[in-house]
Amino acid sequence: MNIKIILVRPRNPQNIGAAARAMGNFGLEDLRVVAPYAPVWREAAAAVDAHEILQKAKVFPDILSAAADCGLIIATTDMQKRKIRQKIVSLPDIQKFLAPYGNQTAAIVFGPEKTGLSAEEIDIAHAVLNIPTTAKVPSINLAQSVILCCYELSKNTVKKTAEPAHPLPTTHERVIVSQNARKLLSALDLPPTLGKSVTEKKLNALNSEQSLSKESLFFINTIINRILEKLKSGSKTA
Repeated sequence: MNIKIILVRPRNPQNIGAAARAMGNFGLEDLRVVAPYAPVWREAAAAVDAHEILQKAKVFPDILSAAADCGLIIATTDMQKRKIRQKIVSLPDIQKFLAPYGNQTAAIVFGPEKTGLSAEEIDIAHAVLNIPTTAKVPSINLAQSVILCCYELSKNTVKKTAEPAHPLPTTHERVIVSQNARKLLSALDLPPTLGKSVTEKKLNALNSEQSLSKESLFFINTIINRILEKLKSGSKTA
C-alpha cells in the first residue's frame, strides 16, 4: 500500500519534526500538511535537525486537495463523543484492513493537537482509525500517534493480496463528481426535506463509500452530465 501522512493544522514544531522522523524511521516518505500555523511551520521546516521528509513536505489548503491522488482517506480520532458512520479500524488491524487494496494509495489523516479533526473532516473519510487506549487517558500526543501508526504500518504480518478487481477512484475524481452533482441538484426543484445540509451529507456519504469503483463513479458522472446537458438544452428551447 502506498501511504501518505497528512497533518491538519499542526501548531507544535516539535510534533511536526517528530512525525517526520517517525516516518523516516519506518520507511514512509510522503508528508503533507494542511493549513499549518505559518510561524510554527516556518520554525519546524527551518530547524537545524529538520528531517529531509519535513523539508520536502508539501502544504495544502484542505484535506481533499492534500489527498487528491488517494483512493482511501483514513481519519484518526480518539472516538470520544463522536458519531462515526464509517468503518472503524483498530490500529492493530490496519494492515489487515489495507491488504485487499493492494498497491493503491491511501492517506492517513491526523488532526490538530488540541481539537483533533472536526466532524466535517471525519465525514469525508472512508474509514476511521482508532488507537486503543485506556478510558482514563483516552487521547495521546500527535507525534505519538504518528509514531505508533508508522510502526504498525511497517510490519509485514499480513500476507499481501492480489490487486483488487476494481481500482478505487481518487479523491480528485470523487470531488469532480460531487461538483457536478451539486450543479444538478441546484437545477432541480427539490423539496424542503432535501435542503443543502441534507444533500451535502448524502454527497459526503457517497464520496466516502469504499466499495465505489472507478467504473461506477464514471457511470454516475456520465448520467449526471447527460441530465445537465438535457436541462441546459431544454432551457434554451423553452
